[in-house]
Amino acid sequence: MQIIEPIADMRAWSEGERRQGRRIVFVPTMGSLHEGHLSLVRDAKSRGERVVVSIFVNPMQFGPSEDFAKYPRDLQRDRSMLESLGVDVLFHPTVGEIYPDGYQTHIEVENLSLPLCGAVRPGHFRGVATVVAKLFNIVQPHIAIFGEKDFQQLQIVRRLVRDLSMNIEIVGHPIVREADGLAMSSRNAYLTAEERRAAVCLSRALCKAEKLVRRGESSAAALLHLVTAEIAQESLAQIEYVKLCDVDSLQDVERVEGAAVLALAVRFGRARLIDNRVIKH
Repeated sequence: MQIIEPIADMRAWSEGERRQGRRIVFVPTMGSLHEGHLSLVRDAKSRGERVVVSIFVNPMQFGPSEDFAKYPRDLQRDRSMLESLGVDVLFHPTVGEIYPDGYQTHIEVENLSLPLCGAVRPGHFRGVATVVAKLFNIVQPHIAIFGEKDFQQLQIVRRLVRDLSMNIEIVGHPIVREADGLAMSSRNAYLTAEERRAAVCLSRALCKAEKLVRRGESSAAALLHLVTAEIAQESLAQIEYVKLCDVDSLQDVERVEGAAVLALAVRFGRARLIDNRVIKH
């Protein structure tokens, strides 16, 4: 596995592979890798001849009171995990390489960035869209894979690629969960043992809502009440939002008609956890 830091070197590698007719599959990450990330890498290996994984903790998507400085980082561990899976390139640029002195250009996907996490993390998705566009321009992949746990992020990236006419296929990969149902996340490392036990209420609530829909319920009010009540039983849970949204626009819906995404964000101590379930009526 090659480790590349300079943008020019990454671009030169990709251009060389493209000239040879090889398909490049890209998995962007912020490191602190877990089985969820590794499942994306395995998926990537099945879709092309070359796999590039980036590790870049993007300061632009963190608010002033958020956890950029404390975000978990373990490059040697991450490197070993990626090497074991046969990744071709680890792209690990510095902040100064991505945002040199005088940097002043940003990308904003307007409407999709407003609800859900965007409502409580202003500027977050501007940072996401900007760094993703830069990474796509540098790595020049044919395919990029994103986890469906960050459902809003996935839809924003899809819209970014459509609106800017990028010739990249965006693949959403299903959420990877622990044995007890908790969605895998780098921020799970922040949980105490007690908070970790309590956090299972998120997937439990989503499962109960999905079962209710299968029995014929379609009312958003009923589903949101069920999920909120289930999570509220855990005294350590601080609900940020629970929403039922259109899968494409992410706007609130009153009923499940066809498909809708049930999305939530809940805090447990230092950890802000998100989860979702696409439910079909």
